[in-house]
Amino acid sequence: MAPLPLLLAVFSLLFAVATPIRDITDACSSQVQDFEHLNGTALHLPLHHPRGPCSPAAVPSDLPFSAVLTHDAARIASFAARLAKTPSSSAARPITTTSATSLDRPDSSLASVPLTPGTSFGVGNYVSRMGLGTPAKPYVMVVDTGSSLTWLQCSPCRISCHRQSGPVFDPKTSSSYSSVSCSTPQCTDLSTATLNPAACSSSDVCIYQASYGDSSFSVGYLSKDTISFGSNSVPNFYYGCGQDNEGLFGRSAGLMGLARNKLSLLYQLAPTLGYSFSYCLPSSSSSSGYLSIGSYNPGQYSYTPMVASTLDDSLYFIKLAGMTVAGKPLSVSSSEYSSLPTIIDSGTVITRLPTTVYTALSKAVAGAMKGTKRADAYSILDTCFVGQASQLRAPAVTMDFAGGASLKLKAQNLLVDVDSSTTCLAFAPARSAAIIGNTQQQSFSVVYDVKSNRIGFAAGGCK
Repeated sequence: MAPLPLLLAVFSLLFAVATPIRDITDACSSQVQDFEHLNGTALHLPLHHPRGPCSPAAVPSDLPFSAVLTHDAARIASFAARLAKTPSSSAARPITTTSATSLDRPDSSLASVPLTPGTSFGVGNYVSRMGLGTPAKPYVMVVDTGSSLTWLQCSPCRISCHRQSGPVFDPKTSSSYSSVSCSTPQCTDLSTATLNPAACSSSDVCIYQASYGDSSFSVGYLSKDTISFGSNSVPNFYYGCGQDNEGLFGRSAGLMGLARNKLSLLYQLAPTLGYSFSYCLPSSSSSSGYLSIGSYNPGQYSYTPMVASTLDDSLYFIKLAGMTVAGKPLSVSSSEYSSLPTIIDSGTVITRLPTTVYTALSKAVAGAMKGTKRADAYSILDTCFVGQASQLRAPAVTMDFAGGASLKLKAQNLLVDVDSSTTCLAFAPARSAAIIGNTQQQSFSVVYDVKSNRIGFAAGGCK
C-alpha cells in the first residue's frame, strides 16, 4: 500500500484529533546538566554512536546489519536524486500533506506538488542534545550534515508523533515561542532548506514539509524560539515544529541540520559563534564523541578545499586525490578518483567510491590479507573475511585528498563487522556520486570551516 500522501498530512493538522504522546525516560535523559558547555567562542556537545548505551536512537541490539545497509542505500539514492534534481522513487509522492494545509484548511493547490526527498535517516546517524524554549528543556536530536532545517516533534502532535526519548516539546509551555507567518523571508527560504515548497494555513502560519529518502517525513509549523545549550542561549531561532512525523527517526525528538543553508543550525548560530563546526564520531559504545560549533584549533588539522558544485550548494563537496594500501598507490589513473563528484557526509555508513577505484581497492586489500580466510559476500559488501575487524591484521590504508589532507585508516575504519563471525570491507562502488561515509571518519576530528572553504582532518579526536 502506498504511504499516506503528505498533503493529507497538511490538511489533517487542523482537523485531526491529537494522538497520545508517549514519553520515555531513561538514564540518558537525566544527564542534562553536563551534556554541553561553552568554551571560549565554541559550543561543545557530546555526540552518541547510534548503537551506544546512551544513544536514544534505540537501534535494537538484534537489528541485522542488512537493515543498516538497506537504510544506507536509501540515503545514497536520495543524494543521487538531489544531485540529479529529480525525486527518488523511494520518497516521491503526491503531497497530500493534509498535514500542512490541514493545519487549518485544505489547500487544493498543493495536491499535485511532488515532494522532493532530502537525505535518508536510516540507522547510521549520530545524536546529540539541544535545549529549546523558555524555560529551556533538553531534546535528543539526530545530527545531519546533509540536511538544513532543524525540526522536532511538537505537542499536540495533531496527526502523528513517533516514540521518542523524553517528553515531546509543548510550545504552550515556552514563553518565547512564536509561529512564523507566510510572508516572512524564512518561509520563502524553506524551498531550499527542505527541497519542498512551503504551505500556508488559513491563519497565515507557514508550514514546512521535509521528506527523506527512506520515505520518512515531518510536516508542521515553521516556528521561532530560543535555542539553548547549557547556560548559553540564542533567541529567535527558526525551526520546524512537527505535527506529523512518520518514519525511521529512532527515539530522537527530531533533526539538527548542519548543511550550508540560511536556515541551518550552523548559519543561524554563525553571528555568535562563526561559520565552522567540528566533530568526532565515536566508533563504538565505549568511546565518546563530540560536536563543536564555533572556533577551533587550526594547527592540529590537515586541510582539503571545499569544492564548489552547481549540483547542490548545501552539501559539502571535496576532492579525493588518491589511495594507498600498505604504502602502495592503487593501480588506477589519478583521474579516476575525481570521475564522480565526492561528498563528505555524517550519516552515510558505507563509503562509496568510483567503480574503478573501488575494484582496485578491493583487490589490493584482499591481496594484503591473503592469509585471512575469506567469507561470502554480504549484501552489497563483496570483500569479506571470517572473523572480527578487531581480531584481524588489516593493511594500512590511506585516503588522500586535494591540498594534502589525508585519512590514515585503522582496521575499524577499513572493515565493518556484519555479524558475529564476519567482517567486510566498508566500501562499495558508487553510481552517481562518491561519498565519504562515517565509518571512515570515526575517531578522527573533522572540521568544516565554511568561512575559509576548507575541511580538515586530525587523528585521535575521540576519547
